Amino acid sequence: ALMNDFSPSTHILLDFYGCKHLTDAKALKSCMLAAAKEAGATVLRCNLHEFGEDAGVTGVAILAESHISIHTWPEIDFAAIDIFMCGKADAEKAASVLQKLLEPSRIETTKVARGCLEA
Repeated sequence: ALMNDFSPSTHILLDFYGCKHLTDAKALKSCMLAAAKEAGATVLRCNLHEFGEDAGVTGVAILAESHISIHTWPEIDFAAIDIFMCGKADAEKAASVLQKLLEPSRIETTKVARGCLEA
């Protein structure tokens, strides 16, 4: 989809507590790519950075349909995840995959509709 073929988009903010892979960029990248695939999104690039042994990870999957990002704080057992998708990509499916793969013990979810042109 071209950027000028805009359709309203969904932005899901996930706060995952007590989840797996908080220090493992390779595993997190695999989870993000699986989430994008299940959502029907097109991955343009995916890059994650580990801050060192037992430290957090930050990263983003840049999608034709927007992005999935993750930032982890293992010292407080927490991951902040954004899923922002437009077009036919399904952000809810991506969120479900991440929940299944990362197995959080607690989740806080905020869902925002963006770009709705109707007043």
